[in-house]
Amino acid sequence: MSLLSLTGVSTFYGAIQALRDVSLEVNEGEIVTLIGANGAGKSTLMMTVCGSPQARAGSIVYDGTDITRMPTLLIMRRRIAQAPEGRRIFGRMTVRENLIMGAEVAGQSNIAGVMDEVCALFPRLRERLAQRGGTLSGGEQQMLAIGRALMARPRLLLLDEPSLGLAPLVVRQIFSAIRTLNRETGLTVLLVEQNAHQALRLAHRGYVLVNGAITMAGSGLDLLARPEIRAAYLEGGG
Repeated sequence: MSLLSLTGVSTFYGAIQALRDVSLEVNEGEIVTLIGANGAGKSTLMMTVCGSPQARAGSIVYDGTDITRMPTLLIMRRRIAQAPEGRRIFGRMTVRENLIMGAEVAGQSNIAGVMDEVCALFPRLRERLAQRGGTLSGGEQQMLAIGRALMARPRLLLLDEPSLGLAPLVVRQIFSAIRTLNRETGLTVLLVEQNAHQALRLAHRGYVLVNGAITMAGSGLDLLARPEIRAAYLEGGG
């Protein structure tokens, strides 16, 4: 069953077109990844799903409801949560306060219970609850960004470049946590990632975005095996 469906979506920044007639599906319980080079429009697609910017053409349907013209706050209250590129945590707030913010934005009331679940997934956060977010390492900040999103108890988690700038060991920990969430809770994930190898190994299905347009789609393993994908995104250890 489709949870998120984009049909013919085009997005602009002023006169500049960032997405061109994009169509994709994310089925309930899937991990779907979107890969592509810098500037391909991956983050714009994520932000368009969240309503900022809004699509100028096409439609976005989530859980049977057209959300194309819906304000961002109302979209996020439909149990969609985002861990944005660059983490964007609140550096002066403690880890605990950051997590609480994630719950309150979504109107989540069982804050203590969900925080226990997040800390079980990322034990390092439990050790850092009283520490300011800005003093955490890059990997810990990424865990906090994902944890803050999970505090909303989302049905759909949007993850934008979770491995960016992190050491390989930390990247493996974060991808392992995503896999665990999906397997154990059925969480649906739309993942934007430059690390194509890790993303395609993790994902059930993937799409390739080039210059704002989808150029290829298939299962994660099928895309990994394609010579053109290996040449463009995987050669040289990518």
